[in-house]
Amino acid sequence: MTVLRAPSPLPLLPTSVVGSYSVPEWLEGVKTDFYHRKISKNYLDDIHGVVTKAALKDQERADIDIVSGGELSRDNDIDYLLVRLPGIEIPDTRKSNSYDYYDAVVREPLPVGSRFPLRLTDDYRFVRDNTDRPVKFSITGPFSLSRKLRNEAYDDPAGLVMALAELLNAEAKRLVAEGATVLQLDEPLLCGYRDQVGTAVEGINTVIDGVDASWALHICYGNRYARPSWEGHYDFLFPKVMDARVDQLVLEFARRGYEDLDLLARSGWDRGVGVGVIDVKTEEVETAETVAHRIRRALRVVPPERMTINPDCGLRHLPGDVARAKLRAMAEGTAIVRDELSTVATPTGDIAIRDESGASREAVQEGAMQS
Repeated sequence: MTVLRAPSPLPLLPTSVVGSYSVPEWLEGVKTDFYHRKISKNYLDDIHGVVTKAALKDQERADIDIVSGGELSRDNDIDYLLVRLPGIEIPDTRKSNSYDYYDAVVREPLPVGSRFPLRLTDDYRFVRDNTDRPVKFSITGPFSLSRKLRNEAYDDPAGLVMALAELLNAEAKRLVAEGATVLQLDEPLLCGYRDQVGTAVEGINTVIDGVDASWALHICYGNRYARPSWEGHYDFLFPKVMDARVDQLVLEFARRGYEDLDLLARSGWDRGVGVGVIDVKTEEVETAETVAHRIRRALRVVPPERMTINPDCGLRHLPGDVARAKLRAMAEGTAIVRDELSTVATPTGDIAIRDESGASREAVQEGAMQS
């Protein structure tokens, strides 16, 4: 099983982002003006285009291998989809800044089928056309979406999750038709509903069904206003998350420590891991050597051919200069470890020369344990 597929070759330990990028303070005010009908959608779209191009340029200059559009056109990761999904009633779409819609309701079963485009393809197409790097495109998962809706249509809450998943599945197929190869499902609320992993996984698999892309699943402990919403460990995910038909788990470690990497090993997770090495909940910028140390720790458990390097979560709540500095440190720290892995001693004392396609797992683990 591949970890990530992309339109151009990737180096060992490819760097990526989780999704969102630093949101300028003035952009929040512009969005509020739009919600209160003070500016037109065309004007707002033009501004979104400018900031998206800037986010891509920042990632390219930091030498990030797999980029995103920064999700700067999204007021937040839930409402951006709720207003596009058919059958969801939002009595008043005006709001200030990026606060939530608290009165979204589903009164009747949602329509099914593929005739309701969510227009996410417009976002993907713009990003694709403005970078020559592989693009990751993120979609909020059906479980998290369902938790922000008042459900008056389904006796079983799982029914709402599955109906949302069907609609997202159709949109994911449209994204692939536009050329998307790396898709990510975000379930930012799952850590708050630890007894619902089975329902969430069922929804995830419905979104993925028949979609020919490499799929990542991002699960964090919340990142609203740069604060965690919950604490704990990822043990609640297992064993049910093993049934998720994803190629990679993207998890936060930099803020919380790396104990849960051992949990992945004990649970038998043999697919890709997006290892969080940048703490997005502090403005303190990591050094390249700190990043390298965190990667070496992860290499004790996950071989490099199955590892992607990324921040813990999205960068939207960090100032722009801090986000740029953190991405540079992440890329520089990754480069240090790549160099270390390019020539490592084998158990026989010979030297194994690596190219960017990787080398033997035994040689990697030998070098990692010595770090």
